[in-house]
Amino acid sequence: MSRLLFLLTCALALLASSVASAAIVEHSFYVQNLTVRRLCSEQVVTAVNGSLPGPTLRVREGDTLIVHVFNKSPYNLTIHWHGVFQLLSAWADGPSMVTQCPIPPGGKYTYKFELLQQEGTLWWHAHVSFLRATVYGALVIRPRSGHPYPFPKPHREVPILLGEWWNANVVDVENQAEAIGAPPNISDAYTINGLPGDLYNCSQNRMYKLKVQKGKTYLLRIINAALNNQLFFKIANHNMTVVAVDAGYTVPYVTDVVVTGPGQTVDVLLAADQEVGSYFMAANAYASAGPAPPAFPAPPFDNTTTRGTVVYEGAPTSATPIMPLMPAFTDTPTAHKFFTSITGLAGGPHWVPVPRQVDEHMFVTVGLGLSICPTCLNGTRLSASMNNFSFARPSSLSMLQAFFFNVSGIYTPDFPDTPPVKFDYTNVINAVNPSLLITPKSTSVKVLKYNATVEMVLQNTALLGVENHPIHLHGFNFHVLAQGFGNYDPVNDPKKFNLINPLSRNTINVPVGGWGVIRFTANNPGVWFFHCHLDVHLPFGLATAFVVENGPTPESTLPPPPVDLPQC
Repeated sequence: MSRLLFLLTCALALLASSVASAAIVEHSFYVQNLTVRRLCSEQVVTAVNGSLPGPTLRVREGDTLIVHVFNKSPYNLTIHWHGVFQLLSAWADGPSMVTQCPIPPGGKYTYKFELLQQEGTLWWHAHVSFLRATVYGALVIRPRSGHPYPFPKPHREVPILLGEWWNANVVDVENQAEAIGAPPNISDAYTINGLPGDLYNCSQNRMYKLKVQKGKTYLLRIINAALNNQLFFKIANHNMTVVAVDAGYTVPYVTDVVVTGPGQTVDVLLAADQEVGSYFMAANAYASAGPAPPAFPAPPFDNTTTRGTVVYEGAPTSATPIMPLMPAFTDTPTAHKFFTSITGLAGGPHWVPVPRQVDEHMFVTVGLGLSICPTCLNGTRLSASMNNFSFARPSSLSMLQAFFFNVSGIYTPDFPDTPPVKFDYTNVINAVNPSLLITPKSTSVKVLKYNATVEMVLQNTALLGVENHPIHLHGFNFHVLAQGFGNYDPVNDPKKFNLINPLSRNTINVPVGGWGVIRFTANNPGVWFFHCHLDVHLPFGLATAFVVENGPTPESTLPPPPVDLPQC
């Protein structure tokens, strides 16, 4: 009896500790116009709480986050909590017309969700049009109180948000591109924590500075918040140790360069172990687009460089910082090595083993195409698709509302498991094959049973040119089993699968002219967007969605929507 009482006491103590370690963290976002001066001119942008980037939200695993969003801007708006699992809280996920109708100008909405089973760096951003160019910020999830990191505790934690800047209204930039059916104008600068750095006009004193002490170690939480560019990031004369990506711990990986696609996060340990002095940190584009047909040349890209400084305590103010040697813009080998060398920390906090039983096999092509446009030049416009389905958002009701209230006509459950036509996917001879280029618009989804395990091959195509595509899945992490170039080989490439400690993340870079294989378990009911995180391609339809059915218990059933959910 005494032993039973002892065990019961221990269990209650453990439960009390768990409850006590969870908190309610509450914030208010006031989204409105902000006039900022960049690159010699003033520009009115949309921003949160008068800052660019917006506020960094800091929570612990297990906390409940409540954010009251007041839309005082002139645009429709939603906020997406990028990488958050949203377990039974799909109403808070945020993609416009997928999980909610947008918050209209003058409206408000409260996002409320728990941060469960994940730790590390995520972020939040607008999920309507190009507004996320300026409406974004970091979301830092630390371990519960008393739970250490699976690496030495750093002296300090520093968010590093890599952004993109236009000397224009970004909504106008997108609208112009959609009107003529062409890619948007390229950005004018990149930024580090909102500042462009001294290589741009009128920006000598608009440069981010990180002060460090020799002998200390710093945790840099790097976020690629750029709209349309994958980025190389380096710090002169310093190595970095990757310890997490997309809020999932990794086996420590030492590198002198970090490569990120839009939407991805990378946590690195930076040891201040060099001579006392000043060192530039810098970021520029990884421009992966490969050879394209003459009629559709590879699009231009922002080939500028943003930089900040790492300044050691005691460094002379007159010292000229050392500049790192950056990779070439087209350095695919360096990018591929980075993406494929990092492995997951098997057995670490919140590690989920690779599911071995697969219920759904999918082969999904990702790439560009054309759609019919009578008012556009040549009668067509740039499009993009998955399995030749170019995604179109509904306009009268969100997809999640249609799912919950069983409303027909909003989406169709017919997204195919394989492309409608099989061809030599990465052969440039097909780049302008007229029988393959036209992509019909639809709101097609893949319906999944609750707890089904999905394995998906993502295959880049050469239609209008090859390119590395960062593909993001809402509501889940997936294991990246393998990546490679050329056409996926269903006989030999599965032999390369890492089923022991693959990387677990929410955004995969599908290699330029290549493929990637992911696997995940659909254990969260709702409608989950699956799309390219290059905003140059998302409006053109490079997306679909998964509808995950309810499970058999209340704990696996989507609850009703909040009473203040915006209406269309």
